[in-house]
Amino acid sequence: MKAIIPAAGFGTRLRPLTFARPKPTLRVANQPIIVHAVRSLYQAGVTEIAVVVSDLTQQAVEQAVSGIEGVCISYIDQPEMLGLGNAVLMAREWVGQDDFCVYLGDNLFENGVGSYIDVFNETGADSVMALVSVPDPSAFGVAELDERGRVVRLVEKPTNPVSNLAVAGLYCFRPAFFEHLAALTLSARGEYEITDAILSLMERGGHVQGVRVQGWWRDTGQAADLIDANRLLLERLEDSILGEVHNSHLTGRVVVELGATVRNSTIMGPVTIAPGAVVENAYLGPFTSVGRGSVIQNAEVECSVIDEYAQVRDVAVRLHGCLIGVRARVVGHGTVPRVHRLILSDASTVELGC
Repeated sequence: MKAIIPAAGFGTRLRPLTFARPKPTLRVANQPIIVHAVRSLYQAGVTEIAVVVSDLTQQAVEQAVSGIEGVCISYIDQPEMLGLGNAVLMAREWVGQDDFCVYLGDNLFENGVGSYIDVFNETGADSVMALVSVPDPSAFGVAELDERGRVVRLVEKPTNPVSNLAVAGLYCFRPAFFEHLAALTLSARGEYEITDAILSLMERGGHVQGVRVQGWWRDTGQAADLIDANRLLLERLEDSILGEVHNSHLTGRVVVELGATVRNSTIMGPVTIAPGAVVENAYLGPFTSVGRGSVIQNAEVECSVIDEYAQVRDVAVRLHGCLIGVRARVVGHGTVPRVHRLILSDASTVELGC
């Protein structure tokens, strides 16, 4: 089996973070989201992966996944942003006559994607899709299942949902599915919808099997989702102190990567600190990731994602639930309010109490 990861768009819902780089390259638990996806596919036995990119995203995506061992990654251009159906169709020649899965690279599954591929192989279904129970299914594609778990109805963002089962970001298909993609017409929103192709498959008697997600699932489409995904991934952290730790108190599951330095600080895990980062005279609370080369000095941070080469210095209040982008700076001066919640895009600067 091969895999397709669509990654041609930037992700408008995550602006301003995605003004500078595409959503799949944003980091949670000190790894780009797309790296978590690639590793999940590898653990499921999928080693041939095509990432669908655009001229705007290819360089950033290539940098994000460079160095991942055990997989062969190809890049396929999507010249126009015409929807998921079009993105998958771009990979038709690359897939050839192999079965394939489509993994939306901004989705995270606690237990990986192997179980969906197993059901696909065991049942002989024409398609398998991951489904997750959600409180408000009207914001998703929604599936209705029969008693055997087959999808009998599929509606995109319904006003009156037929069930609470939303389509999550993993599909499996036979190569014949490309015929349905090639026959699509533009939807009302100007895109080629993969949902319409699946409906076409069902109308022709195709067997589409729904598989309920076990464990947590996150679509990292908004800032709060990134912070929550970071928290969930750090729950699985294992201690590893390879960097320098001086006159500091570390409690719980803490990772200090080789090349990182912690001085005169208190760290309450789970926390991960990447190579080259410096934490000095600081407090890091649970569920915080500090990116490569970043500096946290004379500051307190918890439940936050600090990306690469960022700086948080001399801040007199505890920062909680923050997303700090690449090379962004948070610098405190004098008296400041008691609480701040920040979402900063790359290369931003915030001065507090100026």
